[in-house]
Formats: sequence, structure tokens, C-alpha cells
Amino acid sequence: MSKTRAGRKEWVGLAVLAMPSLLVSIDLFVLLLAVPRLSGDLAASSTEQLWIIDIYGFLLSGFLITMGAVGDRLGRRRLLFGGAAVFGVASVAAAYATDPIMLIVARALLGIAGAALGPTTLALITGMFREPKQRATAIGVWLMSLMGGAAIGPVVGGVLLANFWWGSVFLIAVPAMVLLLTLGPALLPKDERTGQEPEAPLDLVSVALSLAAILPSVYGIKELARHGFEPVPAAVLALGVLVAVLFVRRQQTLDNPLVDFRLFAKPTFRTALGSMFVNTMLPGTTMVLITQYLLLVAGYAPLHAGLAMLPAVAAGIVSTQVAPLAARRIRPAPLIAGGLVVSVAGLLLLAAAGDPATVITGFALFNIGAGPLVTLGTGIVVGAVPPEKAGSAASLAQTANEFGFALGVAVLGSVAAAVYRAAAPAGAGDSLATAPAGLLDQARAAYTDGLHVVAAISAVAIAITAVVCLRTLRQLPPVGQERAQERELELQQ
Repeated sequence: MSKTRAGRKEWVGLAVLAMPSLLVSIDLFVLLLAVPRLSGDLAASSTEQLWIIDIYGFLLSGFLITMGAVGDRLGRRRLLFGGAAVFGVASVAAAYATDPIMLIVARALLGIAGAALGPTTLALITGMFREPKQRATAIGVWLMSLMGGAAIGPVVGGVLLANFWWGSVFLIAVPAMVLLLTLGPALLPKDERTGQEPEAPLDLVSVALSLAAILPSVYGIKELARHGFEPVPAAVLALGVLVAVLFVRRQQTLDNPLVDFRLFAKPTFRTALGSMFVNTMLPGTTMVLITQYLLLVAGYAPLHAGLAMLPAVAAGIVSTQVAPLAARRIRPAPLIAGGLVVSVAGLLLLAAAGDPATVITGFALFNIGAGPLVTLGTGIVVGAVPPEKAGSAASLAQTANEFGFALGVAVLGSVAAAVYRAAAPAGAGDSLATAPAGLLDQARAAYTDGLHVVAAISAVAIAITAVVCLRTLRQLPPVGQERAQERELELQQ
């Protein structure tokens, strides 16, 4: 067997790595159903409830870049095991929390540990699967675990809450972390020197600046999305943007920066990263609106709504598995662009949908079309850097997704709210959830109008993204042919 090809050990190791990724993704969604019950048991105030929900995502976003750089410097396997141990302990602490503050602290630790798991896992996969075809397939499996977590999170939460106490939603992560810590040492590659010299330690000023940029930005975006324009969130967001500028300038002066912004000079890198950002920002918001549509317009129970979303998410999972196989014969540019055309068709269907079946069908088409971009785009971003910087590149990809989702909810969520207020009758309130019974039908129609407008905007943006990918990525060969081209050049020389 070629030294570059992965064997059975690597594929079993991938399964061990996919499990915690699945659980981290589930943890983002499973709590929403448990909040009403745990709030009553812990006597949590409305402010405490918001922090219980949001603190995980805040710190997950804030620490992604830092953890990616730490893994590159100190060892990815070591950081992965440390993150898994903290995630397991924090999950138990959250499950048995006796007051809101204890739960908030446990959720904060879960966010930091989750940031250690995400980019480290992807960087390890990149190192384990050096052969391009196998790497594309492995990344597809990893993405399948993330999408699977988003899909089954509400379903798992509904089943657990129907049979157990609210803390059970946190304990599901513990077996996966135990499995990783037990089997990981034998299956995952040992940490090697990452290429960073000992005299080039982690720049703590850059770490502080990255946190001071990301955390206020995410907070400001979320609060503006939740309450509309208010001076304090707007000022916090502006502060985050200002610090982000300082962070970028500092990185450009360092020999070993936390983020190497020279990567953005590569057209393929910035196109792949930017396209994934748009893909998360726009249709990601549409997914949130679809969930609310099923609950508030179609009148589905939470578990029923979660089950109704499964076919669409399953379509996306299939697409992420088929895309690497198709990429062996088709160049990334037409494959990604063609997939995005399918996504546009799904969004246009959503823009005209008037019933749950059509909504789910449109969402399924979007997920099918997004598979090539998500799978191949991740490979392009991580493959654009030397192996010793794979963790930093992976953290950039995940940070772009986190920011894309938050910004999309803020911007397009505001658009949907504005359409609702314009279309709803007087007295219907600012949202469908608060509409009185006598005006409910008209309020539901107004909410559906908002979904239509957001889907139409997303369709236009995704169509533009398809054109950009088709033009900028056209030089990339089918996956697996890069090495053949390199060998031909070597023979010619």
C-alpha cells in the first residue's frame, strides 16, 4: 500500500473523530427544547436563560482561532484529548447543575472545549488522509457528522425530555468523549513537530485581540438580531470591528501570526472561504425561518418539526458523500457551481412555497446543491496551507461559518421582521409568536411573506456565488489528479 494512502486504522480513527463532532453539533441544538423545563427547575431569570443558551455559541466562536493555533503549536492530539476530557466533565456538571450560574459556567466550559475539538479534528483528518481522493471522502464523513448533529439534535432532545429529566440532554456527550479518550491513543497519529520553532510561542496579545474582536462582534450581532437596533449592541459590535482591524494589522507584522492573512492573496483560498461564508449566512438564516414556519405557521409540535426536517438534512448528508466521488471526474468549479444552481432552484421554490411539503422540498434541494461547496470548499481551504498550519486553516473555515450564521440571522432576520411588520395587520404584534388568535391567519401569511423574501434574496446571492466559483476555481483539476500533474512535471524536469 502507498505510504500516502490511509488504511483501516485511519478509517476507524475517522469514526472515533466523527463521534465527538456529532455530539458538539447536537449540543448546539438540543438545549433549545430543554430551556422551559430547566428554567423552572433552576428558577432562572429571563437574563439567565439567555446566557444559558448563548454562552456556548459565544465562546465556541471566540476560541476557534486560538485553539486552531494552539493545536498547530502544541500538538493536535494532545489538545483534542484535553478538549474531550473538559467537554465530558463539563457535560456532567451541566446535567447536574443546581443553579443557573453553575449551568452558565458549565456551558461556557463546553463552548471552550468545543472550540478545541472542531479545528483540531479537521486538522488531524487532513494529516491522516494525505491522498486527495481519500481526504475528500474523509472530510465528507466529518461534515456528515456535523450535519447529522444539527438534524437529530431536536429529535434526540424531544425523546430525552419525554422520558427523562432535562439534564439528560447533556449526558449524551459523555460516552462519545470516553470512547475518544479510550480508543484515540491507539488510532490517532502522535503529535510531531509542527514546524513552529520553540522560540516562536503563541502570541498572547493576538489571542487577546482575537477574543476582544470576536466575542463583542458575535454578541452585538445576536442582540441586534433579537431586539432590532439599540445603541448598546451597536456600540459593542463597532468595538469588535475596531479591535478586529487592530488584530489584522498585528498579524501582518508577526513572523508567526495567529492567522496568516497572506493566504487571502490566493484566489482559490479566499473564494472557497468566502463562498462558504455566504452559504452559511444566507440559506442558514432561511433554515431558522423554516423551523419557525413549521412550528408557528404549520402548527407542528417541536418533535414533529424536527422529524419533518430530517428528509431535507438527509439529502444534504447524501450530497456531502456523493460530492467527493463526483469530484474525481469533474473539476471543482463546474461541480460546485452546478450544485449551487440546484440550491438556487430550491430557494426559488421556497420563495413561492405555500405549504409545509413544498417548504421541505425546497430546503432539501438547497441541501443537495450545497454538498459540493461544503465538502470541496473545506478541502480547498485546508489544502491551501502547509500541514503544520492545518489547524489554523480549519479554525478559519469554522469561524467563517459561525460568523456567517450569526450575521445572516441579524441581517436577514431583520429583513424578515420588517416584511412581517409591513404585511401584518395592525394589532398583530412585532412577531408571529405574539399575534392574537383573531389575527393569527393574517399574521401567518405575513410571516410566510418574510420567508419568501429572504429565500429570494438568498437565491440571488447564491447565484452570484456560483458564477464567482465557476470563474475563480476553473484552474483546479478533479480531485486526485493534482499528484498526477506533479509527477508529470517532475518527469519533464
